[in-house]
Amino acid sequence: MSEHSYRQRGGGRSQGFSSIPSSQQQPQHPQGSHEESQPTHGGHGGGFDLAQSALDEMHAAGFKPEFGPGVDQQTAAIEKVLAQLTPTAGVEDLRGLGWSSIDNDTSKDLDQIEVAERIAGGIKLRVAIGDVAAAVAQGSPIDQHAQAQTQTIYTAVKNFPMLPLELSTGVTSLNESGDRQAVMMTFTVGPDGEMLDENVSLALVRNRAQLAYSRVGPWLENTAAGVVDNDVMSLRSDSAREHDADASLFTAPGPLGANWLVEQLKLQDEAAQALHTARVKNGALEFHKSEADPVVVDGRVISVQEAIQNRAMNLIEDLMVAANGVMARALRKGGRSGLQRVVKVPARWDRIVALAAQHGIELPAVPNSVLLNDFLEVQRRTDSVHYPDIAVAVIKLMGPGEYMLMRPDDDPTGHFGLAARDYTHSTAPNRRFPDLVTQRVLHAMAHGEPAPYSDGDLTAIAAHCNDADKALRKIERDMQKRVAAVAMASHIGEVFAAVVTGSSDKGVYARVLQPPFEGRVIQGEQGLDVGDKVSVKLLHTDPARAFIDFAKVGMRAVTPAVGSAVGGKAPVAASHS
Repeated sequence: MSEHSYRQRGGGRSQGFSSIPSSQQQPQHPQGSHEESQPTHGGHGGGFDLAQSALDEMHAAGFKPEFGPGVDQQTAAIEKVLAQLTPTAGVEDLRGLGWSSIDNDTSKDLDQIEVAERIAGGIKLRVAIGDVAAAVAQGSPIDQHAQAQTQTIYTAVKNFPMLPLELSTGVTSLNESGDRQAVMMTFTVGPDGEMLDENVSLALVRNRAQLAYSRVGPWLENTAAGVVDNDVMSLRSDSAREHDADASLFTAPGPLGANWLVEQLKLQDEAAQALHTARVKNGALEFHKSEADPVVVDGRVISVQEAIQNRAMNLIEDLMVAANGVMARALRKGGRSGLQRVVKVPARWDRIVALAAQHGIELPAVPNSVLLNDFLEVQRRTDSVHYPDIAVAVIKLMGPGEYMLMRPDDDPTGHFGLAARDYTHSTAPNRRFPDLVTQRVLHAMAHGEPAPYSDGDLTAIAAHCNDADKALRKIERDMQKRVAAVAMASHIGEVFAAVVTGSSDKGVYARVLQPPFEGRVIQGEQGLDVGDKVSVKLLHTDPARAFIDFAKVGMRAVTPAVGSAVGGKAPVAASHS
């Protein structure tokens, strides 16, 4: 389980739409505008203005996504200062290394880049994070907006950035071929995934290859299977392709060596695999996630499709989880208070035990993340149709992640889902305010300066971010429902295979398998229970109220999975109609 978002991240940063404009070209975002709408979506669907609905949701929840007085002037001043970067005292010049990024195809707010090196005893990794704290002064107009909003909000049809786009997608984004100052977490991954020689420092870096999850994921899978493919130019993201790149920089002999990017990706993947294996062994939970992405043609939402997490996403997730741990431990060792990101031991563990028992799996009475992960993996392998609903139920029972004050002498609360003792958020300062706070604490520690925030300040920031996160999750959920309602409006009367996901006095709900969307069964729902396989007819959609209504037209055959105790022989795979 990770909180590194590809939306998107859902996680995660969902700028990753399946857009098919007739011109096949992405319109450019106008300079000086700080609200990031998705121009290829036009904000409309079937006469319903999705973009305006997103803005209305923000205002109704008490957010003010519009930037206030002084922001434009401050942005212009920052751009001028960062136009020319030169190494300064305490900042190591590492622009000559083979840095690369992997993100969504259309992402331009790039927070992190990575580079790996094989050394005696393991693989040395450097993870560089755009140094937003060096650019945005504490208490400034931009900082005040960032603290109030707490994060960039992604609503499928309109993004509301935490920082002005001229920064978050410009001078503080680690864009391809740009020189940037960065906060760098360095560590060595040993043969068994252990982390050694941890360090946090400042560096000057240059992203040499801006790559895409959608391309690197399959490439990694094929490479792991023995396929030789040195066409790394094809791995560049759509955003990177908006400007030309010299192919020889990726393949020709030079300071980095021939095919350096191929070797980099292999090495980073090797390190990530070792980290992942060690994390799971220690009890980290694996949720094989998928998200529903809108399909857009000529600016209109016409359908939704499933976007499944792939090997490239897993690579970045494992490196970012590791980097966040390095930062948390560095602050603790340096005697500095900060923000920890926690998922507490589930208070409703008894309900997770009961859920597992319904599927023939016995979990202990005392919370055990290793055995819980074994249960989830058994369900994923043997019952892929119901697995998403089981995973969602477990996530809900665990409860959301929270920010808390982290004092250096405190016993850390820990992150149950990641099996991590020390954990913070530090890898996304362009789009998450706690990460910017963490950078400021790091800067003060590195320069021997007083703490930028008191413990009381940090406690208040944590509480505000937790409250905002709850409200923003609801906005994202509501907008996902509205997008699905618009997308499926032209499919009224069609019949779909579905699984019942909720049954109570509030109603019966079902999730359609393909395309992925959910609605309420308002006809023939009597007697249906969670997990039932049904065929449903789409009756009605109402994007204004985020309603999708079904009628049950029949049951589908079910071949139940054979249960087993966790750790025993795996159940026989179920067949699914």
